[in-house]
Amino acid sequence: MASDIGAKRTRLRAATAIILMVVAIAGCREAANPILPAVPKGAFTRPWRDGKVVLVGIGDSITDGYGASEGRSYFDMLVANPPGDAPEMEGVSLGAVFPGLHAHNISQSYSTSIQHLTYQVERMADCGEDTFGVVVITSGGNDVIHDYGATPPRDGAMYGATLGQAQPWIAAYETRLAAILDGVTAKFPGGCEIFLANIYDPTDGVGDIEHAGLPLPAWKDGRVILGEMNGVIARAAAARKNVHMVDIESAFLGHGIHARDRRNAHYHADDPSYWYYENLEDPNDTGYDAIRRLFLIEMAEVLAPDDEVSSL
Repeated sequence: MASDIGAKRTRLRAATAIILMVVAIAGCREAANPILPAVPKGAFTRPWRDGKVVLVGIGDSITDGYGASEGRSYFDMLVANPPGDAPEMEGVSLGAVFPGLHAHNISQSYSTSIQHLTYQVERMADCGEDTFGVVVITSGGNDVIHDYGATPPRDGAMYGATLGQAQPWIAAYETRLAAILDGVTAKFPGGCEIFLANIYDPTDGVGDIEHAGLPLPAWKDGRVILGEMNGVIARAAAARKNVHMVDIESAFLGHGIHARDRRNAHYHADDPSYWYYENLEDPNDTGYDAIRRLFLIEMAEVLAPDDEVSSL
């Protein structure tokens, strides 16, 4: 796995200089005052749960925080507010509501769902019955975009596939995702809640990845395959009481490569800011902030005491 990930890292770094120039030309920059999801701050005024609580991060570079400024990955910001955080987010973190919180991020950049199951979940230690788990997962995006068209499409690296070719690989992903979710649940005999993000679309619903400024070939069925993968994620969450989908796809629409395109169906006239990092597949600091907030919104709905949520 290490050599495979290293090769992908080399290809991606070689492309980064190109997209830096294209992003600058297109005017896709982080906004000074982006409009981000509003978190119910009142839900974070008192503890949600006493005792041992562990926050676990599983998945790919989004959870690993690739490209984020120090302390500003979404995982880090779930634990504690970074210096200079937005005023409306002061005191809004899991550290504020779980006094006994411990955090372990076992995610890895450039990894796919294959590694998430075999190298992350299956190697997790079992937690005791006195420990409650809060688990965040981003898995599936690299299964779609790898290997950037550099190799023929395959399971775990579908880029360039037709929908017909991808169908068995999508089915394999569904099987793996079920094993990931059920495997994580089994690690927490004291109970856990899992927050599973879906996959965003940097083309803002257009499907023209060849216009992203990276050396990526056109992919006719890319958008429909992404939709199928997000359908898998939605079904997996709906089938399990302790799994909750975090819809980052919808929030990011209009903040990708067509952020400044007034003709795009997802154009935000009040905030046409760009939320992706130079490599296109990860968020920039604004995007990580948005993801942090989306997770906290869902967590407050699921984990905050009922009286606090009802009073918001």
